[in-house]
Amino acid sequence: MLGQIPKPKSLCILRLSAIGDVCHAVAMVQQIQKQYPEIDITWVIGKVEHMLLKDLPGVTFVIFDKSKGLQAFKDLRMQLKEQKFDVLFHMQVALRASIASLCIPAKVRIGFDKSRAKEGQWLFTNHQIAPQTEPHVLEGFMGFAKMIGVETSAPSWLMPFGEVERNWAKASIPQDKFYVVISAAASKAERNWHPQGYAQVADYLIEQGYQVVLCGGPSDFERNLATAIENNAKSKLLNLVGKTNLKQLLAVLESAKLVIAPDTGPAHMAVTVNTPVIGLYAHSNPKRTGPFPYQNYAVSVYEKCIREQQGKPSNELPWGVRAKGELMTAITVDMVKEKITELL
Repeated sequence: MLGQIPKPKSLCILRLSAIGDVCHAVAMVQQIQKQYPEIDITWVIGKVEHMLLKDLPGVTFVIFDKSKGLQAFKDLRMQLKEQKFDVLFHMQVALRASIASLCIPAKVRIGFDKSRAKEGQWLFTNHQIAPQTEPHVLEGFMGFAKMIGVETSAPSWLMPFGEVERNWAKASIPQDKFYVVISAAASKAERNWHPQGYAQVADYLIEQGYQVVLCGGPSDFERNLATAIENNAKSKLLNLVGKTNLKQLLAVLESAKLVIAPDTGPAHMAVTVNTPVIGLYAHSNPKRTGPFPYQNYAVSVYEKCIREQQGKPSNELPWGVRAKGELMTAITVDMVKEKITELL
């Protein structure tokens, strides 16, 4: 027992999004399962994120489809009306998630410590995890497991995909060379590096004897960015943008020698399959949100940008404060090449 909370028989996890964050949460869930295999775990999750994590062993998923608006909350309440959980892990600070938490019957409702319980999350919980000093997001999630007495250790993952997806990846990517994945698009355009930079890095990798595979989702923005990278590159790239589902993407990432990406979900997916990542960061601190445990390999201008905007180093500011504006152009091709040399 830790924090006066006994080991529960039933646990509900509320973490709706995003891809990177649910990947972090998987590591926490699997550490709970390792120590307490008898706990019944239900996870309330977003529709897209469920596509990645469905078939995760020992977890019952309840999908919260935010596109349904008010109906999503009604559906959630209906699906859980017969349930009575011992513990709820309220692991998302968005107000939408806090309202959704009201639809989850639970005696003990654990949220973030008050300094991190933004958007009034603390109003929707009756216990808080212990405060932490400058934690990575994943370490913050592990704080929830500790609240029920789990002795956490270095994270590891067993992701729910297999030979079907691996065979697809082998059939889709020529096997005569090692390859590097560039997953160029973040969820917000300001976090993206420019296509000229990606193209020059791709040409450099091909000069070193690697294939370069472009990956990403099916949105027009991601497809257009991939096309711009191809048009700026001197060499031939393999463009799989919009051609993989999330489980197939895991298989592609697993066999890559390296992944290069901004602050985006596939960077964290790569970590779950033990593929090194070079993250490109300007707006957020890679010590907090970078690919764990590859934060030291991030190409980051965050500290420079935050000093210019705030007049102080990040360690004198609230943890997690973001830099604002069009900042990614401060990352140079040579900076990325230097990290590639370190890793490859």
